[in-house]
Amino acid sequence: MMPPRVTLGWLALLPISRLDSYDVPWVPTRRELLKHVMRIARVGPDDVFYDLGCGDGRVVIEAAKRGAKGVCIEIREDLIKEAMRRAREEGVYERIKFIHDSFMNVDLRDATVVYMYLLTRVNSALRPKLERELRIGTRVVTLDFEIPGWRPVHVEKHYTGSLERTIYLYIKGVSDLRA
Repeated sequence: MMPPRVTLGWLALLPISRLDSYDVPWVPTRRELLKHVMRIARVGPDDVFYDLGCGDGRVVIEAAKRGAKGVCIEIREDLIKEAMRRAREEGVYERIKFIHDSFMNVDLRDATVVYMYLLTRVNSALRPKLERELRIGTRVVTLDFEIPGWRPVHVEKHYTGSLERTIYLYIKGVSDLRA
């Protein structure tokens, strides 16, 4: 069953009272963007790739196929189970740790790459956690939504499904410096 088609405009209207509930509807990262995300983040065998709100696991699975260790964090039980199923099917299950919890409850210190396809206001709420827990040099990639107060070191636009998609790359210790 295909997920419902979602336009980005109405997402900004969703209330956020707690970051541990379903504040961000699952909109999967389009498969044609995966190669760009991996290239921009320079994902390789020495990486520990975290996906905050991993959905069906497609982004972490792609990172694991490139030799990275992966961490799927997903609050929805149905989606974390789907991520596990897909990882088994793709032969990378042993390279991925699956965490059924809110990403706000998970320690991010081991990450070398963090991927987020969340709303701008969720990215804003996550910013203090990222600043506290990520090591200098950790790459953070966001799709479509910026991290307010951080300056991306790289921005790319891609057109998929007649929509413009924007990939932002941040690097801890560079992007999070205040002007």
